[in-house]
Amino acid sequence: MFSDLVKKNRSYRRFYEDFSLKEETLLELIELTRYTASAANRQALRYSCTTDPKLNAQIFPQLHWAAYLSDWDGPPAGERPAGYIFLLQHADCKPASPYDAGIAAQTILLGAAEKGLGGCILASIEREKLKTLLKLPADMELLLVIALGRPKEKIVIEDIEANGNIKYYRDAQGIHHVPKYKLNDLLMK
Repeated sequence: MFSDLVKKNRSYRRFYEDFSLKEETLLELIELTRYTASAANRQALRYSCTTDPKLNAQIFPQLHWAAYLSDWDGPPAGERPAGYIFLLQHADCKPASPYDAGIAAQTILLGAAEKGLGGCILASIEREKLKTLLKLPADMELLLVIALGRPKEKIVIEDIEANGNIKYYRDAQGIHHVPKYKLNDLLMK
């Protein structure tokens, strides 16, 4: 069911780094975005991707992981993503980006969840360094990076009360806890 897929789709930040992720799989996920909504049907987004371990090792230091986990610098060696998808757009298409990029990124992650994969959308990134590393054209803006692989962590969703603490955390066993508001707290009455 679709609701199960949505619940399975979490922001995974630890992976089996030795998992062999095929570029073909990333292309299948990008293919899904062709069918998503696009503001004024501009279809401004473009993509780049990699599963190359050497390039992945150069990409990793350009990413900033999990701001609420202040004592964690991201996944250690052996738990890093097996691949990345980069969401790009032409610099002159800015009005569509917040909506189109969000729709495309969520579609990619839902497709990944359906394949038994997990991922994390990263917006806190070293854009100029990544553009240079990936040899992207100057007129392309790097919007988001999606880290992908086979998840190596357990994530638990917890209900919180209205105005409760929204910060995710890890417990002593390394289980990642994500507080979410209850339905009644989301509804305006």
